[in-house]
Amino acid sequence: MTTKTFQAPFRADHVGSLLRPENLLKAREDYKNGNITKEELREVENKELQRIVDKQIEVGLELVTDGEFRRSWWHIDFLENLNGFEGYVPERGIKFQGVETEPYDVRNIGKISFNEDHPFLEDFKLFNEIVAGRAVAKQTIPSPNQLFHRGIRNTAVYPTVEEYAKDVIQAYRDALKAFYDIGVRYIQLDDVYITGLNADSLVAYEPELSREELIELSLHVVNSVLEDKPDDLYVTTHLCRGNYESRWAFEGSYAQIAPTLFAKEKVNGFFLEYDDERSGDFKPLNYIPKGGACVVLGLVTSKFGELEDKEEIKRRIQEASHYVPLEQLALSPQCGFSSTHHGNKLTEEQQWAKLKFIVDITKEVWG
Repeated sequence: MTTKTFQAPFRADHVGSLLRPENLLKAREDYKNGNITKEELREVENKELQRIVDKQIEVGLELVTDGEFRRSWWHIDFLENLNGFEGYVPERGIKFQGVETEPYDVRNIGKISFNEDHPFLEDFKLFNEIVAGRAVAKQTIPSPNQLFHRGIRNTAVYPTVEEYAKDVIQAYRDALKAFYDIGVRYIQLDDVYITGLNADSLVAYEPELSREELIELSLHVVNSVLEDKPDDLYVTTHLCRGNYESRWAFEGSYAQIAPTLFAKEKVNGFFLEYDDERSGDFKPLNYIPKGGACVVLGLVTSKFGELEDKEEIKRRIQEASHYVPLEQLALSPQCGFSSTHHGNKLTEEQQWAKLKFIVDITKEVWG
């Protein structure tokens, strides 16, 4: 871990995932088919990690991620390695705008706890060695709320949501401690579940709970996980509307969750999608406490390669500052560039241009 002091999120930040290069995708397929060993796959991964860490630093970022290069999915690789869960192939994928995702999900099969041999721990150690103190190494994991979608909880194991929530919370508290103990100081919780509570339809949620009860449960879960966390562990939440091959799962503003979650979630920052009309206006930002969480404005899309108009981005930052002080704002892409192994519809060159574009704008706006 870098020895420099820092405060996250950074003025120019990014959500985490990066486009997988063809040689990495091929190596993962070869390993899956038994054509190469685990060690040979790790060698390819490590070489690519070195390259993307160097590139992130080159474009001017003060934080770096591993691009989620060792994962297939932004969430399942972490969740299926918790005790009490397994990955499986359901009959159908999830409906996104104009497409259905590749079917793969996670389900509860027993009592839940953190796996002390979770592969993400060793992955971070190796990643942090590559970073070698040149930047802050950011770790991304799915929010604990992702485990509360309808159909994941096994009612034979956990008859009530309350019993289930208690063990999920403890598993994540143990996860944060394990990450902290190996040097992680910046963690991002990726949360599609919370954002979906703004949508008109709640078919993916526990049917016995109202929208208001679901929102309160979400707040309780995250704040309970963060209770007593070390002061020098920075935790942020990324609120996402779905990201799969440049498609999205739903639309809607943050209006329905803002009075509770923006006002009371005890994170250091919120990464918010604001790249197009799907996201609504900035009015929900009124609920962010002054001097509270940093708001990282996702004004630059990761779904397509064309660069936005710089002056328009700067204008929108100023517009957002009517609701949250400018010093409490930051800038990032609206989501990752490759939340799944499929990747979004842009080139790697365009990806790096987007990240440099963000760094350049933050220098002009904040100095």
